[in-house]
Amino acid sequence: MGDIEDPSAGLNKLLQSGSRSLDMEHASGFGVVDQVFGFDISHMSSASANLVANNNSIDPSSIHGINLLPGLFQQQQQQTAFNQDEKPQILNPGMISNQNQHQFVQNPAMLLPFSYSQLQEHHNNQHFSSPPPSKRLNSGPVGVNYAPKVFDSRPPELFLPRQHQQQQQNHQFQMLQQQQQQKQGMIMNQKMATDELVNQQQLQQATINPICQAAELIETGNPVHAQGILARLNHQLSLPIGKPYQRTAFYFKDALQLLLHSSNNSNLMDTACNLIFKIGAYKSFSEISPILQFANFTCNQVLLEAFEGFERIHIVDFDIGYGGQWASLMQELALKAGGAPSLKITAFASPSSHDELELGFTQENLRIFASEMNMPFELEILSLESLGSGSWPLPPRTSEKEVTAVNLPIGSFSNDPSTLPVVLRFVKQLSPKVVVSLDRGCDRSDLPFAHHVNHAIQSYSTLLESLDAVNVHPDALQKIERFLVQPGIEKLVLGRHRCPERTPPWRTLFLQSGFIPLTFSNFTESQAEYLVQRTPVRGFHVEKRQSSLVLCWQRMDLVSASAWRC
Repeated sequence: MGDIEDPSAGLNKLLQSGSRSLDMEHASGFGVVDQVFGFDISHMSSASANLVANNNSIDPSSIHGINLLPGLFQQQQQQTAFNQDEKPQILNPGMISNQNQHQFVQNPAMLLPFSYSQLQEHHNNQHFSSPPPSKRLNSGPVGVNYAPKVFDSRPPELFLPRQHQQQQQNHQFQMLQQQQQQKQGMIMNQKMATDELVNQQQLQQATINPICQAAELIETGNPVHAQGILARLNHQLSLPIGKPYQRTAFYFKDALQLLLHSSNNSNLMDTACNLIFKIGAYKSFSEISPILQFANFTCNQVLLEAFEGFERIHIVDFDIGYGGQWASLMQELALKAGGAPSLKITAFASPSSHDELELGFTQENLRIFASEMNMPFELEILSLESLGSGSWPLPPRTSEKEVTAVNLPIGSFSNDPSTLPVVLRFVKQLSPKVVVSLDRGCDRSDLPFAHHVNHAIQSYSTLLESLDAVNVHPDALQKIERFLVQPGIEKLVLGRHRCPERTPPWRTLFLQSGFIPLTFSNFTESQAEYLVQRTPVRGFHVEKRQSSLVLCWQRMDLVSASAWRC
């Protein structure tokens, strides 16, 4: 429309558009006209309506309020009063927005106002059959101070009152401060935890290093200086109290002192009262810790799978203990559909590690239990030292319905590590169907004496840490340490000092002797995991490594079970 040269033609188009307003509801025609003319078309629409009503007579004053192009013609603004019932209506709301979204375009052909004769000539030619155009909302006269409305594209929240915006900014700032404080607090807590861990490690090393130094002096034949170190440790470790590593260090300090003062004797009392305390401690340990259940049930499951289909069972045991493992096995064997098979156990024990009172109690206890199960049972106890003579006391298997299995825990040789290679040769000659073994992780005869002591301190510290996590009564924990842990530490220290020669790792010895590792069945693995899950303390878990099942506390090993075939 900016190219129109005839002003009357522009007015004709403007007036004709009123009769087609209903068909152009969504068009932007008026918006374009408004932009070209530079004034509000509502006044012109009012003048056209008056013309129709007065039978082609028009009052020039009806268009008096029209201002063309603000700034070019300045005239005094006059507002025409309308009746409330004659309020103009909006033809199309979108036109208003279109009107305000564009800049005004000045057309040189539209600078002069229309004459009265031109307006009258146009209306005489107009057909009055069509209804009058709809009135648009009177937005007021276009004066010299008129400025087009500019829509703000800023986010809605910026139109809020300044006070509300300030409150939002303060809230966001406070939230940011809280997040920064929480982050700083987490960093500080992590730093404090790391510093505490470093301090604990430093204190632990300051306690353990003197013990290892004393062990090294004993190994090199300098017992005087070793005794001086142990004497100074008596002030620091006067009682088995404190953290697990402190109590463990106390027991190893006492074991080394026992080694220096009386290397041929132990402080264990071979009395009936002492045996009762040991059995009570063993019972408490089996109830508190999952170690015994994990070891017994895992090994017994392997044996049960190997015994399937046999009527006579022969077990060669190198760690009879109190016979708890075999009582559990008897219960499983008695449930067989064809009846319980006969069971014979040959136990090898060393007089230096097993007293006659303890062995007699175990033997009698197993016999009574077997009679209650209606199971044929036989138990024979032989001396471990008899294997060193080269004459094997056991005859070979004579029946096809008889199966032989061997229980060979590595810890049973801590009192005399040099006997393990001899035992492996003997077991190889037996040709058992399966060999089960346990490793506590503290029997490292492949290391020098001082390093062996250091490794054993770490293992026993882990054991006591797992016991502390159960949160049992202190009296029960003290009995376990006094009658189980401390005797085991003394046995390890005295036995390794008696046989200072280093031997290959036990797994290497097994492989060199012709033993082949077996894989546990899925049921055995699931049973081990189920036993650990029943423990009320979180931290125990089972890992599978090199065909072995390992019971762990946190990241440290407690005991591992393995199965072998000759």
